Amino acid sequence: TGVEEDVRKAIAETEKLMGPPNVLINGAGGNKGKAPFVDLDVNLFNEIVDMNILAGLVIPTKHMASYWIGRGIKGSIINMTSMASYIPLSGTWAYGAAKSATLNLTMATAKEFAPYGIRVNAVAPGFFIGHQNKALLIKNEATGELTERGKAVIGHTPFGRFGNHDELAGATIFLISDAASGFVTGVSLPVDGGYLVHNI
Repeated sequence: TGVEEDVRKAIAETEKLMGPPNVLINGAGGNKGKAPFVDLDVNLFNEIVDMNILAGLVIPTKHMASYWIGRGIKGSIINMTSMASYIPLSGTWAYGAAKSATLNLTMATAKEFAPYGIRVNAVAPGFFIGHQNKALLIKNEATGELTERGKAVIGHTPFGRFGNHDELAGATIFLISDAASGFVTGVSLPVDGGYLVHNI
C-alpha cells in the first residue's frame, strides 16, 4: 500500500542521513471521542483501530524488523501501550481494544524476533496532560480545576497527580539501552504513578 511504501522510503532516508537505524518507537495513535457502547460510530471505531494498530504499530514494525533481519541488526522496538491495555476506560471502546492489541502484539513480536536479537518492549503511560485529553481532564486551565473525569483519574492515582512528560524519557531510554535492559523483551513498563496498583 501507499503507507507501506512511505515507511520503506522513511527507513531508506534515515539510513542515508544517519546510518542504519537501530531503534523504532511506535508512538502514533490516540483516541477520538467517548460514547456509550450502543452509540459507538463503527466507522470511527475502524479509524481509531487502524490509526493505533496498523499505522501506529503493524506497518512500521513489519518493515523495520524486515530491514533489521535482512542486515543482521539487533534493534529495539518500543510500542506505546496504555492504562487501557490493562483496564478498560469507560466510553473509549476502540482505543481500549487497540491498546489491548498493542500489548498482545508487543509480546507476540518479542517472541518472534528474539532469535534475531531484536527486542520488543512497551511503555505504558498513565495519565499525562496533552493536547488530545486536556479538555477531558481540565475544566479551567487558569485555576487548574479538574473535570469530573480528571478528578476520578487523580483519585485513582496513588501519586495524586498527572505525570510529567519527561518522566517517560527514562523508561524509554532504559528499554532502548542494551546495556541497561539487554535481556528484557516482551514487557510493558507502566509509568503511571501507581494507577494500576490502586485499590480500595
